Amino acid sequence: MTRACCIGWPIEHVRSPIIHNHWLKTMGIAGAYTREGVRPEHFATFFRGLAEQGFAGCNVTLPHKETAFALLDEVDPAAMAVGAVNTVWLDGGKLVGMNSDVPGFIANLDEEAPGWDRTSAHAVVIGAGGAARGIVYGLIERGVEIITLANRSTGKAELIARQYPGRVRVAGLDDLPSALATCDLLVNTTSLGMAGQPPLAVDLDHMKPGAIVSDIVYAPLVTDLLRQAAERGHPTVGGLGMLLHQAVPGFERWFGVRPTVTRALYDLVAADIGAH
Repeated sequence: MTRACCIGWPIEHVRSPIIHNHWLKTMGIAGAYTREGVRPEHFATFFRGLAEQGFAGCNVTLPHKETAFALLDEVDPAAMAVGAVNTVWLDGGKLVGMNSDVPGFIANLDEEAPGWDRTSAHAVVIGAGGAARGIVYGLIERGVEIITLANRSTGKAELIARQYPGRVRVAGLDDLPSALATCDLLVNTTSLGMAGQPPLAVDLDHMKPGAIVSDIVYAPLVTDLLRQAAERGHPTVGGLGMLLHQAVPGFERWFGVRPTVTRALYDLVAADIGAH
């Protein structure tokens, strides 16, 4: 039986087992995917011992993504750009990792807003954390010409902008109205709007008509930002699809079959979110 897991601390909130065990069941694969709560001080030992513990690989979630990156033998270009990994597999005794949040975000956009990249010359990304770093990388790879990176403090945003001279410009949150007037895609990468967090206070009245609004938050399924955008007639893209699509590369590496994100899977995870 092939085994994989998700490593984090805490770990109880992670929904990856629902996704991967659904695929294992529907495909008739003899495998298992579990949660593994590992404290930061024990992470390196656990991580280096994946093979000895019978794991083909793992997902890595908070607070271990940057630590895992530093321990890997090889990483993909997206992980290198972001400085963090979330998907790891064993290859001939080597630990190899990628940041599947980047293709997961892009795949979700492709599915929910087909053709978005043909109309998105200017994107506004709110936030400057790890998620923002990955999404900026993904948008630039897909040909978005200019990205305005808006954050409360501009220091972290400036660090990201230096990676992409001439492509990323930094703005404070007070500058959002003018940026929104010309943007084709707005992405919230912060935790604002998540259950238990304050809402993201963004005035969409100045937003360019027809611009797409995306939020990587998936609990609740429809954030206040997405609700406001929909009421104004903007196409919206929620965060749950990103969670589902980012799981695809890992499952394929560990279990040898590329799974499909289906409506049945979406409904299964959505029901779990609604139940909590």
